[in-house]
Amino acid sequence: MARLTCGLCNIKRFYKPLELREVMGNVTIDQVRAKVRCEKCGRKESMRAELFHPVGQELETIRFRRLVEIRWERRVVWRDE
Repeated sequence: MARLTCGLCNIKRFYKPLELREVMGNVTIDQVRAKVRCEKCGRKESMRAELFHPVGQELETIRFRRLVEIRWERRVVWRDE
């Protein structure tokens, strides 16, 4: 399991590594930390990422963030001539 934590907001989010790999590609956990941003405060500098194995009671209390879908936005860019 992957745990991403914001040092300022003290928010912890738990992800399944296969779903993170689908979104970010085959990267290390240190590279994941560099790519994510806190949803509450919007900062990248205070993010921590680690892999761990939950055991016993901890596994029952964890709520995972699950990947529902990936949307690609189409944006129009104009140029004046």
